[in-house]
Amino acid sequence: MRTAQMERKTTETDISLSLNLDGTGVSQCRTGCGFLDHMLTLFARHARFDLNVSCTGDTYVDYHHTVEDIGICLGKAFSQAIGDKKGITRYGDIALPMDETLILSAVDISGRGACYYDLQIPTEKVGDFDTELCQEFWVAFARDAGVTLHIRQLAGSNSHHIMEGAFKSVARSLKAAVKIDPDFANEVPSTKGIIE
Repeated sequence: MRTAQMERKTTETDISLSLNLDGTGVSQCRTGCGFLDHMLTLFARHARFDLNVSCTGDTYVDYHHTVEDIGICLGKAFSQAIGDKKGITRYGDIALPMDETLILSAVDISGRGACYYDLQIPTEKVGDFDTELCQEFWVAFARDAGVTLHIRQLAGSNSHHIMEGAFKSVARSLKAAVKIDPDFANEVPSTKGIIE
């Protein structure tokens, strides 16, 4: 089983997270931020990852530290769970529609963590969630997961749909990228022979 457990405690957040890349999409998300709980729940479902995350954070300030630190923990857990990367497909991409919104994501489990983010979210908030935190989450995740991640908005005008489309799209791309390719089950998918 490709699983990981992560604990991270700082003066700003206290996070416990578990991840199973070979799950069924079951999740329990208790982050203290309702919108993030919603995004992580649908992320787990569409990736078919089992995800449990709980966080106590300084949400009396805002959600910034909670969102970024959960992105860090999820990225680290992903990197740990994927292991030596033998047999993985490595790449995944999808153009995912959600009503008027169309989000393209593409991922390379490359060992080179970077996020190339191009979403035009029209409002500053959805409920009490600062929409700029969507980028903070994905930058933190990609950096600590060691993946090259592209997220691009091709259409969309509803802020909720744009962010939800991004979480679903990335989930589907990651699902494809971590899938074991039976033709290369014992090989690292790189001419270098290693991905780090």
